[in-house]
Amino acid sequence: MHKFPTSGLTGDSALEAPEGSFSNDVFKATGIVLNGASRTPTARGETLKMRKVTDQSWLQNGERLQIEEQNVGYLSPICKVVGKVYVTNYRLRFEGKDPHSRDRVCQFEVPLGFISRVEKIGHSNVSRGEDSYGIQLTCKDMRNIRFTSPQANHSRRALFDVLQKYSFPVSHKMPLFASVYTAVYRRNGWDLFDPVREFKRMGVPNDVWVITRINERYEFADTYPALLAIPQAAHAAGEEFLRRVADFRSRQRIPVLSWINPETSAAITRSSQPLVGMTSRKSPEDERYLQMIVEANANSHQLPIFDARPPVNAKVNKAKGGGYEESYPGCRLEFCDIQNIHVVRESLRKVKVACFPRIDHKNWHRLMDDAKWLYHIQTIIDASARIVTEVHENKSSVLVHCSDGWDRTAQLTSLAMIQMDPYYRTIDGFAVLLEKEWCSFGHKFAHRVGHGEDKHGDGDRSPIFVQFIDCVWQLFNQFNPMFEFNVHFLITVLDELYACRFGTFLFNNEKQRFAENNAKQNTLSLWSYIDENRMEFLNPNYLSCPNTIDVIRPTRNIMRMKLWNEYYCRHNPTVVAQDRQSTEKYANEYLLLKRNMIEELVNRQETSVHRFQHHSDV
Repeated sequence: MHKFPTSGLTGDSALEAPEGSFSNDVFKATGIVLNGASRTPTARGETLKMRKVTDQSWLQNGERLQIEEQNVGYLSPICKVVGKVYVTNYRLRFEGKDPHSRDRVCQFEVPLGFISRVEKIGHSNVSRGEDSYGIQLTCKDMRNIRFTSPQANHSRRALFDVLQKYSFPVSHKMPLFASVYTAVYRRNGWDLFDPVREFKRMGVPNDVWVITRINERYEFADTYPALLAIPQAAHAAGEEFLRRVADFRSRQRIPVLSWINPETSAAITRSSQPLVGMTSRKSPEDERYLQMIVEANANSHQLPIFDARPPVNAKVNKAKGGGYEESYPGCRLEFCDIQNIHVVRESLRKVKVACFPRIDHKNWHRLMDDAKWLYHIQTIIDASARIVTEVHENKSSVLVHCSDGWDRTAQLTSLAMIQMDPYYRTIDGFAVLLEKEWCSFGHKFAHRVGHGEDKHGDGDRSPIFVQFIDCVWQLFNQFNPMFEFNVHFLITVLDELYACRFGTFLFNNEKQRFAENNAKQNTLSLWSYIDENRMEFLNPNYLSCPNTIDVIRPTRNIMRMKLWNEYYCRHNPTVVAQDRQSTEKYANEYLLLKRNMIEELVNRQETSVHRFQHHSDV
C-alpha cells in the first residue's frame, strides 16, 4: 500500500548557469557543465548534484543498482566522454569527465522505459577503430545513445544483458518499476478523477441524460469505463435494446456522452464505427439510438457525425466488416482526413531523422515537408475546431468516432473540450481530461507505447498521445494566458508516459488498470507527483476564468503550426544552446525593464512624498 508528505525525490536543487558563451551552452545542453556540477536530463527534467562514486543516495525508493561499468565511452553529439555507467531497475546513469577540461563533468540519466531497442554495435574480432565496438540505445524520446567499450575484454556483454533485461521487464516476466516504486505524497492522485463528480460538474444526470452501470463489471464493453452516460430514452428502452446497439458497434463501444454544455444541452458523444460491412447492413436500434441523442438536445434537429478517418480508409474498413453511417436518418457525416497509426509513426520517425543528432539546415524545410508532421497536427486541430463550431455556435450535439474509437477519437474529443471548457485548461482539469478521455475510454497505452516489451518493430506502436500533446502545445502557443499549466508540465506528462514510474499510463483500458491489476493500490499516480510539485508547472501568464464556458478559437492555418523544438530538439545540443541564449537574453531584458520600472515608480513616490512634505511645511 503506497503512502501519500514528501515527494521522495532526490536532487531538486537548481544549478547556477556558467558564464554565457555559446560553447559552454553547447556543453551544458548535452550534460557537460562547469564547476563539477551537472545538468541531468531525467524523466522529470530535474537537475542533480554530482555525487561521489560510492554515494548511491540518488537511488529512489524501490530502485536497486544492477550493474556498474567503468571505462565506458559515451559518444555525445559533440564529443566522446569516458566514464562510468550505472544501471538500476529503473534507469541508466552515466557519470564522466570531459577530456578537454578538468572542471567539466558529464552526467545524464535515461529511465529504462524510454528505451525501445538495445543493440550491439561492431564485433569483437573486427577492428574498425576504437569507437566501433559497443552498445547503441534507440529511445522513444527522439534520441539515440551510443556507448563504446574496449574490444579486448568483451566488457559490453554484462552491460548489454542487464540493459536488455531491465529495459524490457515484461518480455522477461518481471514487473514494471511502477509496481515497486514508493514515495509519500500529500495527495492521492488516484482520487483526482471521479466520473460521478465530473458528470455532476456538467449537470448530469438530468431529464435527458442518465448514468448507467450496465458496464460496471466490464462485461458490456470491456474497453469502456464502468460508468457510462447515455440518453434517458435509451435507458428506458432497456438493457436488451442497448445490447443490440452494442452488437452493431465495433468492440461494443456504443455512442456515449463525453461532454455537455449545461446551458445549451449541446453534447459531444463518442463511439466506435458501425459494423455495416460491404453489404451496408442496417440496425434499426443503432439508428434509433442516434436519434435519441438528437432528441436529447432541444436546440438541434440533426446529428453531425465526425468520422476521424480519411474517406478511403473508412471504405476499406467496410471490407473488414466496419464502415460508417452513410445514410442514417437525421445525421450528417463529415470525414476528418486524420491518418492512421502507421502513418503517424512513420511521420514522427522522419522528424527524428531531421532533428537528431544534428540539424541539416540546408535540407531542413524539405525534410520537414517530407515528414508531414505539422500537416497532421493541423488536420487534427482543424477537425476539432469544426466540432467546436457545431457544438458552441450551432448548439448541435455531435458524434465522434474513428475505427475503434480509442485513438483519433480521443484526440478530437479532448481538443474540442479544451477549446470550449476552461476547466480542462487547468492543471487538475487537464489531468481529469486525460483520465476520462484517454485512460478510462481505453486508449491502448501499453500497446501504443510498448511498455516493457522488446518489440521495437511492433505495428501496434504509434505516438498518438504525443501527437495529441503537440496539438495542446499548439493551442498553448496561440492562447498562452488561457492555460494554467506551462510547457514543462506537458513535457513532464510525456516523459512519465515512457518512464513507467507511475501507474497512470501503463494499461490499455480501465478494466486492466483497476479490475485486473489493481493500479490504485499497487502503483502511484502521476498526479500525486504533479500536485506535490505544482509550482514548477504553473504558467505565470495565466488569466483565470472559473465557472464559465470561455471558448478559444485557434487559427487553423498550416503556417501557424510550429515544430515543438523544446520537446523534439531538446537533445540536439546546438538547438538547445541557441534556444537557451535566446531565452536568457529575453529574460535579462525583461528583468532589466522591470527593474527600471520599479526604480521609476520609487522615484515618483519619493518625489510625491517630498512635495507633500514641502507643502505641509509651508
